[in-house]
Amino acid sequence: MKIVFATNNRNKLQEIREILGPAFEIVSLADIGCHDDIPETGDTLEENALQKVNYIFERYHIACFADDTGLEAEALNGEPGVHSARYAEGTDHDSEANMRKLLLRLQDSDNRHARFRTVIALREHDGKTTLFEGEVAGRIAREKAGTAGFGYDPVFIPEGYSQSFAEMGETEKNKISHRARAVRQLADYLIRLKA
Repeated sequence: MKIVFATNNRNKLQEIREILGPAFEIVSLADIGCHDDIPETGDTLEENALQKVNYIFERYHIACFADDTGLEAEALNGEPGVHSARYAEGTDHDSEANMRKLLLRLQDSDNRHARFRTVIALREHDGKTTLFEGEVAGRIAREKAGTAGFGYDPVFIPEGYSQSFAEMGETEKNKISHRARAVRQLADYLIRLKA
């Protein structure tokens, strides 16, 4: 089954392709000739995911899905949340700057509880929209560790583990991550549609 993933983020694209496997041909925005900077002005992950799929559907009239992901630190009342990719002022997807700000904001806090959430919006050929959500609880490390993954992976340690996402590597991360949990729901739904 061929479906558009409304992203040009190579890391996300690769991760989704690995999680979904060969039953699905996942194409990026670049693959359909879309190089637009799609607005993400929602106040929630759900709003941003919907904004992206609606943008693509209205312009290209094709089935697609989009995700938005946020890291929510309990001690920071859910920050960075929907602003995770642009958490550090004046940056856009600067993971190092975002992690520095997060660790600085939490440096005096013993409350390291956090969760990663991914919301996926699917817009089908008939216009029907469905949401899927994945979540993984964990804690924010006091310093970065590991080189695999992307984003906040070096500072997020999932519950029940002693290593950060960046230390455990893609294969292990993709078994338990927030995105993997949301993508599995999406895959189950798409497989039922094909049946």
